[in-house]
Amino acid sequence: MATERELEGSCVMDDDIQGLEPAAIVVFGATGDLSLRKIFPALYNLERSGVLPEETRVIGFARKDLGQDEFLAWLKQGCARFSHTKPLDESAWSRLAGRSSYFRGELDDAASFDRLARRLAERDMPTNKLFYLAVSPDQFGPTAERLAAAGLGTADRGACPDGTFRRLVVEKPYGYDRGSARALSKTLQGCFSERDIFRIDHYLGKETVQNLLYLRFANSIFEPVWNRNHIEYIEIDVLESGGIGTRGGYYDHAGAARDMLQNHLVQLLCLTAMEPPSSLRPESIREEKVKVLHAVHDYSPKEIIARSVRGQYGPGTLIDGTSSKGYRAEPKIDPDSRTETFAAVRVEVDNWRFAGVPFYLRTGKALDRQVSEIRVHFRRPPSTLFQGFCGDRLVPNMLTIRIQPDEGMWLGFNAKVPGAERISVHELRISYRESNKDYFPEAYERLIGDALAGDPTLFIRADETEEAWRLVDSIVGAWQEEGAPMEVYTAGSSGPAVPR
Repeated sequence: MATERELEGSCVMDDDIQGLEPAAIVVFGATGDLSLRKIFPALYNLERSGVLPEETRVIGFARKDLGQDEFLAWLKQGCARFSHTKPLDESAWSRLAGRSSYFRGELDDAASFDRLARRLAERDMPTNKLFYLAVSPDQFGPTAERLAAAGLGTADRGACPDGTFRRLVVEKPYGYDRGSARALSKTLQGCFSERDIFRIDHYLGKETVQNLLYLRFANSIFEPVWNRNHIEYIEIDVLESGGIGTRGGYYDHAGAARDMLQNHLVQLLCLTAMEPPSSLRPESIREEKVKVLHAVHDYSPKEIIARSVRGQYGPGTLIDGTSSKGYRAEPKIDPDSRTETFAAVRVEVDNWRFAGVPFYLRTGKALDRQVSEIRVHFRRPPSTLFQGFCGDRLVPNMLTIRIQPDEGMWLGFNAKVPGAERISVHELRISYRESNKDYFPEAYERLIGDALAGDPTLFIRADETEEAWRLVDSIVGAWQEEGAPMEVYTAGSSGPAVPR
């Protein structure tokens, strides 16, 4: 458990991440884009920060025919290019490179996993193991099964020596619907104990997302008004200005609802609407998040059609000035595709705190903004004093929590204009990057560190992902059942209007 102490007026919560035990970190899919852009740069920054124990070893598992020098050169290029700390710290890189090795193997070859098990049993390897599945979703289950068959799983706790761990980190997308997510959990739980399975949603590793708990429950000015009596509605946006790029093969199978709504937006909904947990223990926090999903109203297909919209971008000009030929003309996309690139829905959380408060969830591609944020719209103050002068022009207070870019918070409030009998809107603003110039960790650094520490707070429990799929399945199912219209919006525009 974290301990607290007062230091220079701040409450410092000592994090166990600073006392990690050595581990062998095996990255499956080590030559993929995710590994290059996120995982290895995160490991480099953990090394640079002095977090990784000296005995830690990193093994990159992939099928490419690479030598050790080629692999390290490729890793160095990725760390130099994609790390948020620049320039590359040659000393930190040398330390990480000295602990890293390449392992050529096939995911569908049991013999490769037997060789891996023998490699991990060698004397220079730590007894703790962290297996990171940066592979295609259809390989999550089979890879876990081959790890277990090679004696590297933990479903049988006797297979893992006392005081040591073997943990499995699983990327998204986690399933295609509720049924497939449940089946995947059953497969993984047959290979690893649930407590050893860490399902990643990288949004939960972002500092501004983590701050939601601190903002709400560590400030008496917010918690008393964080309810239906004072909040009129809440908007949660994850908007992208670019198109689908080279992801056509995956995206046309998934769509905006499955790709973004099921994970990122649902997680933000949970953290915004959850009740105070009984403690900061991981399970206390995760339990309250699941309660939010249980409380989301069950809508009929016709109700979903009335409170949702789906859209698909057509030709237009993106905000960077480049032209877009439209979704159906993108590579690997069916010319008659009915896959949405924009999804929005209005939901209610049927609990005492938020009964009757609409939550508007919106996500899309090729839009006029690149932003992820939560906007809490408070009710307009009573009209006793200013109704005769201002009426509806008296702007309600709004709290904006910006997740990216320009991470920070803005609180809008009304104040008198100096020298005039007028009211104007002002803002109180905090910028996380401006106030933390020395170091601002990326999401994957925090998540990998927490997985090594065995802290599941920022990871998704099996029942949580199933409940998230329940909501998205009902939306997608209603669109298909009721034949919901597909609104075509111009690339670079604000997208379809959200039903109010």
